[in-house]
This record gives sequence, structure tokens and C-alpha cells, in this order.
Amino acid sequence: MSLLLFGVSHRSAPVPVLERLSVSEFDRPKLVDSLMQSHVVSEAMLVSTCNRIEFYAVVDAFHPALEAVGSVLGEHSGLNLGEMTDHAYVHYSEAAVEHLFTVAAGLDSMVVGEQQILGQIRSAYTAADENRTAGSTLHELAQKALRVGKRVHSETGIDRAGASVVSVAVHRARAVRGQGQPPMRRAVVIGAGAMGSLATSQLAREGITDMIVVNRTADRAAELAAGVTERYGISARGVSLDHVGEAMADADIVVTATGSVVPVLQVGDVHQALLRRASMIPLMICDLGLPRNVDPAAGRLPGVHVIDIESLRGDSATRAAAEDAAAARTIVAGELADYLAAQRQAEVTPTVAALRQRAADVVEAEVLRLQSRLPELDAQQRDEVAKTVRRVADKLLHAPTVRVKQLASAGNGDHYAAALRELFELKPGTAEQVAAPDAGLEDIR
Repeated sequence: MSLLLFGVSHRSAPVPVLERLSVSEFDRPKLVDSLMQSHVVSEAMLVSTCNRIEFYAVVDAFHPALEAVGSVLGEHSGLNLGEMTDHAYVHYSEAAVEHLFTVAAGLDSMVVGEQQILGQIRSAYTAADENRTAGSTLHELAQKALRVGKRVHSETGIDRAGASVVSVAVHRARAVRGQGQPPMRRAVVIGAGAMGSLATSQLAREGITDMIVVNRTADRAAELAAGVTERYGISARGVSLDHVGEAMADADIVVTATGSVVPVLQVGDVHQALLRRASMIPLMICDLGLPRNVDPAAGRLPGVHVIDIESLRGDSATRAAAEDAAAARTIVAGELADYLAAQRQAEVTPTVAALRQRAADVVEAEVLRLQSRLPELDAQQRDEVAKTVRRVADKLLHAPTVRVKQLASAGNGDHYAAALRELFELKPGTAEQVAAPDAGLEDIR
């Protein structure tokens, strides 16, 4: 079996395509379940963020699996396979593993080095595990990817250019407002989920002193606002989405960060806020949702400036220093080599186990035959003979079994295992039967 990756991201597709392909947290299990209906797919997980959609699947055959992924995403988005492949990237086997490690390290993010992708990968794996679509291969892969990401962030300064898309958007908003304007102090955050929570933290660090959290559920908004006040000591309160126009009336900046598949901030809401504003300073709206959270017509209102994911492409602040990125890539390359070597060794484990079992069976048969030929041997003598024969077999097998594992770490290592199987007429079991993972979900949380 091999790993297949089919992905579309901010690097490969325009925002309209990403919007059509975007998958909500609610829809993710349904899409993964649909992919699992294919007879060539044994494991699957879906990483879905504001700027990437990536299917990772353990498959028996490349082309049928690729068609299955295309069918699932096509039915979801309304795009045909040709339309998707114009903007998609496909990686297989080792290349798919390398891509996931690169993503986990923050090297493929719009803001190079941002850390929230680690939580998103963890969420994707957790969902697959709970839905029973992740087996030993995806478990080990996700665990390793998260460790790679954590190591990159702890050993390099890759995230110094910006912790998240939020900080880059805020800096862009300040630049658009101009240096002659008063500092931004009052903010509205629309969305109380993971991205909304990140936005509140980032805004507090950026000098916001007064914050209103808006959410469809007022209680959830109030809960997040209370946490902001407790952690950062600033004024924060929560209101329902029905009061969004009123909440924006005095805001310097509005950040929308929801997983909604339809706009949550309508042009009417923004117009209502403008009518209530006493200041002539432009209202800055940072739309970090994908699909867009803000009605495009809102950006055409006078006195309103909308900054969205599309406008942040290529921003110099979204790129980490070259030396930090290079250091991160070095870590990724080393971790990838270690992972692939371990996987190749695991692939020969069933063959090694089968060889040792064949030797054990031969030893047992010969000991039984010896007992029938020399019945005068007492139990102690028979036991000593059996131990001697087993030691001989172990010593004879030690060098070839150790060497085949070493050779398996390099390219074409499977050829050596195949030679063993042919020479000794072995029929090894699966890797899972002889080398089941002993790590649990808690290892990657």
C-alpha cells in the first residue's frame, strides 16, 4: 500500500476555486466516509483549512484512488476532475509524506512559519481516528508530522515573520489606514471558534484595548470574551450576530474568522454600521474566512476597506527569513529520511519474522525426531540439546536478518526481502500482525 495526496491550496488555486472546494468541519466526516467506499482506499483523512484542502489516503492503486478522490470532491464542489486538476497537486508515496512534513513545519503556509496548522493537522487526524478511517499508517504519519512541526518551531526562528494570518492582516490594515491616523484600539471579532479565538489573542497582542466578540450563539461569544479579559486584562464583551451592525459602529478594525460556507457579514450590516459611525476614519475589515465571510458588495461601500485572503498573497510579511526557512527545510529533510528508513525496515519485518518462524519450526521438528530416535535421553539432556540447536539457528540467522534490515533503509531495500522470501519459500504475514503500533492517540495530542 502507498500514500496518495490530492490537494488544492492558496499556492495552486485562486480564492474562488478554494471557496468551492472548502469543506466545513461538519462535512468533513461525510467526505472521508465517501472516499472510504472505494475498494482501493483503506485509510483516509482530510486536512481542511482556510487556504488548503488536502486528502491523504492509504491506497492499493494510484489511478483508481485518484479517480475516487476526484469523484468525492467533484460531487461536493460541483467542479469536474479537469477543473480541479488545473489547480491541484498530486503526490504519491514518499513525495506525499514530504509534503505533509513541509506543511506541518509551516513552510507551505501563506504566512510562513505560522503554528495553527499543527492544530489543524491534529484535528484532521483526530476526526479520522474517531470516525475509524485512520489506521496504523496514518497514525504514524500524523504523529511524525506533528513532531516535525514542533521541532521546527522549537529549533528555528521560522515563525518570527508572523505568528498567523491575523497578524499580517492587522499590519496591512494599519498600513492602509496611514501613519497619520490614531492607533487602532477597538476591534470586533466575528466568530468564536478556533480561528476566532486566535484572532482575539493576536489582536490583544497588537494593542487592541476594547473588543467585541460576535457569534451566532451569544453565550459562546460571551465565553470567549470573558477569557480574553481574563488573559489580557482588556475590555471585552460578547454579543449575538443580530447586533453585528451596532457592534461595528465604533470599531477601528473588524476581523471575520468563521467556518461558514456563506457570508455572515452582509452589505446591509456594514451599511448600518457606517450610518452609526461618528468617525470619518475608514472601517477596516479583515476577512480571513474561506469561503469569504464578507459580502463582496461591502467592500465597495465608501469608507470601507476589506482585506481578504486573496489580497495577502505575496505579502513580504508572510515570508520568514531565508536562513530560518533553510534551517526548517534541513530539519524536514532529516526527519523525512528517518521516517522513510523506519518504514522500509517495517516492510521487511514480516519477512524477518517469517524466516525466524521457519527456523523455529525446523528446530522443533528436529528436536521431536531426536526424541523418537534417542528415547534414553532424560529431560535435562533433551532440553540442553534443544537449546544448543536453537542457539545455532539464532546465530546463523542473526547476521542476515540484521543486514536485511540495514539494507532495507536504503533504496530498493525491498529487493533483499524478496530474495529472502524466494530463497526460503516464505509466506510472511502483514506488517500489522508482527509490528503493530504501540503508540496511542494521546501521543499526538
